[in-house]
Amino acid sequence: MKKEFAVIGLGRFGGSICKTLSDQGMEVLAIDIDEDKVNEYANIAAHAVIGDSLDENVLKSLGIRNFGNVIVAIGDNIQASILTTLILKELGVEHITVKAQNEYHEKVLSKIGADRIVHPERDMGRRIANSLMSNTVLDYLELSEEHSIVELVAGQKIDGHSLIDLDIRAKYGINIVAIKRNHDIIVSPQASETIRQGDILIVIGADVDINRFENRLVSDS
Repeated sequence: MKKEFAVIGLGRFGGSICKTLSDQGMEVLAIDIDEDKVNEYANIAAHAVIGDSLDENVLKSLGIRNFGNVIVAIGDNIQASILTTLILKELGVEHITVKAQNEYHEKVLSKIGADRIVHPERDMGRRIANSLMSNTVLDYLELSEEHSIVELVAGQKIDGHSLIDLDIRAKYGINIVAIKRNHDIIVSPQASETIRQGDILIVIGADVDINRFENRLVSDS
């Protein structure tokens, strides 16, 4: 059964979500007040409509409460973003994801009940900064202020060692949840799995522990 999504706001962020979900076979309702943007996604989303998300009657007529996930991707108009989120909550939408412009915007969204708040520019900036700081970090995803998922390139220091030999969980308090090797992905690797130089280790844990692991075992510097 396909999941149904509604995306309100078809700027770069909302448009990207709309296209990605549609490409994955999801049912997407794309909504924007700008006719040109709606026309742009008419052949991408399952349904693309011109509508003002500040008009409760419009959202009701679109059956917005029947969508399991609604993404509010309104651009620079913070007031419209907040009011749209409030209307969606009052209509009983199950799960609302909202793009925040700044910390103040996030605080308000949190208080009115947004289920997930994202900062695409900030989060991408952090990912790029973390990848630039280290030759071994390929990608970085922040889970909280202190925990992350990181892709690390295995160096010569751990080449040929098994996970049980390294005893990573006990020594560093982190978990290797997957290993990318060439075109293969080893999910939940066994303790007997041997790491090879150049493997991409997908690691989850506290930032301080991941940094200790990277400095002592992964980096060749």
